[in-house]
Amino acid sequence: MPPVDRSVAVLAYPGMSVFETGIVTEVFGLPRPELGVPWYDLRLCAERPGPVPVLGGASLHSPYGLEVLAAAATVIVPGVPDVSGVPSPELVAALRRAHRAGARILSICSGAFALAGAGLLDGRRATTHWRYADLLARRYPAVTVDADVLYLDDGDILTSAGSAAGLDLCVHVVRRDHGTTVANAVARRLVIPPHRDGGQAQFIEAPVATGPDDDRIAGSLDWALAHLAEPITVARLARQAHMSPRTYLRHFARTTGTSPIRWLVAQRIRASLALLETTDVPVGQVAAAVGFDTAVTYRHHFGRAMRTSPSAYRRAFRAEAARLPAPPDGD
Repeated sequence: MPPVDRSVAVLAYPGMSVFETGIVTEVFGLPRPELGVPWYDLRLCAERPGPVPVLGGASLHSPYGLEVLAAAATVIVPGVPDVSGVPSPELVAALRRAHRAGARILSICSGAFALAGAGLLDGRRATTHWRYADLLARRYPAVTVDADVLYLDDGDILTSAGSAAGLDLCVHVVRRDHGTTVANAVARRLVIPPHRDGGQAQFIEAPVATGPDDDRIAGSLDWALAHLAEPITVARLARQAHMSPRTYLRHFARTTGTSPIRWLVAQRIRASLALLETTDVPVGQVAAAVGFDTAVTYRHHFGRAMRTSPSAYRRAFRAEAARLPAPPDGD
């Protein structure tokens, strides 16, 4: 079987913030021999090789041009110089060439405007930073813009919201490629949550705990994570927080940006991944072990979250693991 193409190209553009590019570099460019899997081969590409001025008066120098970007297996556009402008014909051609060749193409924040300008988002759902969502929808009416999510995975096209959501998307890609264990290890090194569901809200009114009510919500979440296999209702969570269900729902949404049921489904799907990856337990037993009433319900929610079935995920993960070399010996 031919080796997996791990080439990743990220676009550098004049006036960019190095943060978004740094996200990509940290996840895909930093060598990680301790994980025991072949890591990515990252290239920073510019429309014209040479110095690229960035915010703050500094510049980056890249010897790689759009021909390298178009040939990569994964292409990442971390932003655009001006959301009111249009991508250059050269960039449009490179993105279209990469897409025709089967590349996986990602955007972070305003990078969605470049993908839309190349026609790659026509007829698809996409997201961007909430500040730019209305503009993206107006300029590109063929795109279904969802401003309420962290990121969207549409198979070969993936888009994310603002800068920090780019981290979530990049770790999500690692999870797709290498599985939960490796992705969690990368997240730990980045000191970020191992998994935030792409459907989680971009903007939360009060994201930081501000009082005892928030502490009680956090306590109920800890309790739920320890009892995922049990039936969990809003009323039961509210009792754990010593609140009425109505009050609990209000504080939960303010604190987490989602609903209790949606949060529970995401946590149960996440908990099931390790069972699919590391055991041969039948799907029905996996569903019960993480708290789904039936295998049918589990498959439905798994398909919506992961865009595949539990059995297909297990087969893909096993096939990927079989292609990877054994981890190096060590203590």
